[in-house]
Amino acid sequence: MTSPVADGAVGVPEAKWYVAIVNHNNELNVFRNLTSQGYTVYVASQQELRQRASGRKVKVDRVLIPSKVFIHCTERVRREIVNLPYIKRFMTNPAGRLTARQHRPMVTVPDHEMEVMQFMLGYSDSPVSIVDSRLSKGTEVEVVRGSLKGLRGRISEEPDGSSTLTVCLDILGSARVRIDPINVTPVNSSEQCASAYS
Repeated sequence: MTSPVADGAVGVPEAKWYVAIVNHNNELNVFRNLTSQGYTVYVASQQELRQRASGRKVKVDRVLIPSKVFIHCTERVRREIVNLPYIKRFMTNPAGRLTARQHRPMVTVPDHEMEVMQFMLGYSDSPVSIVDSRLSKGTEVEVVRGSLKGLRGRISEEPDGSSTLTVCLDILGSARVRIDPINVTPVNSSEQCASAYS
């Protein structure tokens, strides 16, 4: 376990959100292993009710981004974590400029995007899905009531007549959730969500 560092202190390495690649269906085990060692870790998951063969309903964590675990640490600590047996590697930016040692730079997720993802998955009353699309069509809106109040994204109508709110997570794609249009209001903004690799 590493001791916490002061954000922004001169000469102190800044912790960032790195994306570790792990074995499929092992995300929650890796989460438990790392958190038990004192690391700050996040797995994009959402609780849902599932019915067992016996007919009994149980709550389970549904992992939304397979094989990826988010770890908040410094680059030095990341280099230690990558040697753990249950970490395959860390996600790199294939479009990034090669380093002096001919390596691609590590992908880091901005704090505000992690906060948006954690907020959506923690407070949404409906299932959230993570999709690869980084651009969304539709009117830009802000949620003005309900459990996702304050969230901004784009609303679009689905073929079945329901409405979907799409929030850009840049490198990770977008998070989508069904929403009642009565809970949103249009906002005036020309901002668009674009790929981090453009």
